[in-house]
Amino acid sequence: MTPELTALALAGLLQAVQFALFAIPANVELGTGYTSSPRDYPPSRQLSLLTARMQRALNNHFEGLILFTLAVVVVTLGNQSTAVTQYAAWTYLAARVLYIPAYALGWRPWRSAIWAVGFFATLTMIVAALI
Repeated sequence: MTPELTALALAGLLQAVQFALFAIPANVELGTGYTSSPRDYPPSRQLSLLTARMQRALNNHFEGLILFTLAVVVVTLGNQSTAVTQYAAWTYLAARVLYIPAYALGWRPWRSAIWAVGFFATLTMIVAALI
């Protein structure tokens, strides 16, 4: 397995961890009656600030993971794995790990800077595969 694929697999596991970090408190706060319902109506209670932030961080990772997956597929299928793409893949993963506490704790402007590092690492992989 290439280092990029390993980073992708770990990013998938990170997504599962993020889901648990959101879903467990959300079930406690909103009740399983609501969270297991079709959610046709807004909840009678609001999520706490931390749980709402964890939900937004989770959603952000879903969005970022799409582009990162594309980058890994392009690098892997194009047989373009290099030190640059490998370093970029690990940088993306590190940025996503750091993004969780940055979002949860409201680190401004660092949360956006950490997001940008992951985003540009992903773009680096794509561009490096094309060169």
